[in-house]
Amino acid sequence: MKAAFPPWTIRSFRPADLPACRKLYVEGLLGGKLAENDTALDIDDIDAVYMHTAGNHFWVAEIRGQIVGMIGVQHHDQGIGQVRRLRVAQDHRRRGIGSALLETAITFCRENQCLKVALDTFAERGTVVEMFQKLGFRHGGARMAAGKELMYFYFDLYSGPPGARTQEHGIAPLSQT
Repeated sequence: MKAAFPPWTIRSFRPADLPACRKLYVEGLLGGKLAENDTALDIDDIDAVYMHTAGNHFWVAEIRGQIVGMIGVQHHDQGIGQVRRLRVAQDHRRRGIGSALLETAITFCRENQCLKVALDTFAERGTVVEMFQKLGFRHGGARMAAGKELMYFYFDLYSGPPGARTQEHGIAPLSQT
């Protein structure tokens, strides 16, 4: 039996994707409002923030020309890739798109010699929290933000022999060339 390919493609952000990414961002806001820990300035100029700075990048998931997901990585602290703006369109969730986007970000962080991948989300996003844990992210603490629990997660890229940690969670290791 032939292995089925996913119906989506993950590719680097292009400036023409900005309206679709803004729409995904707004759809993903809890209660339709910005969180107190978010300025959203990066969403206004994804190209400048993510695509022209070493250690930063942004991807979209696309199905037949429609943007259905997005994710970014920013490198603020030495050795840490911060995952930002993970979103999947409501009618495309629970199909593996979010996991594939996250795996893309992890691979990018590894290729850019990050030691750790970090991210945060609100506790009320239960399915997202489950996905992070399934992929091997560890809970690293929490704090209250605007009356909601903001959870921090991290993924160590340096634990164990090269590739072992990510292989056990289904994340493909980098090719050994």
